[in-house]
Amino acid sequence: MTILSKVRAATRQLCTDVERLSFGPPVSHVYNPLVYARRTHDAYLAKWGSGKIRILFLGMNPGPFGMAQTGVPFGEISWVRDWLGIEDAVDRPKSEHPKRPIEGFACTRSEVSGTRLWGAVAEHWGTPEKFFRHHFVANYCPLAFMTPTGSNLTPNKLAPHERELLFSSCDRYLARLVDAWQPDWVVGVGAFAAQRAERALAQEAVQIATILHPSPANPRANRGWSTAVTEQMRTLKLCSK
Repeated sequence: MTILSKVRAATRQLCTDVERLSFGPPVSHVYNPLVYARRTHDAYLAKWGSGKIRILFLGMNPGPFGMAQTGVPFGEISWVRDWLGIEDAVDRPKSEHPKRPIEGFACTRSEVSGTRLWGAVAEHWGTPEKFFRHHFVANYCPLAFMTPTGSNLTPNKLAPHERELLFSSCDRYLARLVDAWQPDWVVGVGAFAAQRAERALAQEAVQIATILHPSPANPRANRGWSTAVTEQMRTLKLCSK
């Protein structure tokens, strides 16, 4: 199998696995962009994920105005369309929260985390071709969770038995991605992703590190996220400047 075939197979299996799961209160709605935004996620993999990489950047799960809309991790609309060169029709989830409609590339809301991450990547590497030659960005969990009020609920806030089943599927997926891409490093974008990588890849010959998450909910990220992460990457000797 080619690298891309392995990654696609891992993604399809993850989608099948998580579609079988159910979640109780406080979760009221679950979005799986691997289903309703499959075309754009497949395009992202096909265009940028077909080669061996050195560093896999790993996020937590889709943001409501990022991957939930575009199918691309940290997928702020303008960066996905204009920099990554990906745009296609996005369907709607089976059950849609009235306060969190899926509008695809017509969404006018911006995801700060995605703007910060892809903006820093573009500033440092210049073109997507240079970045993806040795790097890729994926999410550990493909699902977005919402409460009855429409608030975002992160996977670590799920009930313990729900977390166990979900994380088991996501751990297997991450291990399969590492088997396909053979990265030297998995860099968690935030502590959660790094912690999950340490558990899922305990038997793998890959180094794991953490960088600051770009979410505006993180006070440190609002005080010069790009500068702070560049320094972290430089300290790890993963950044050339």
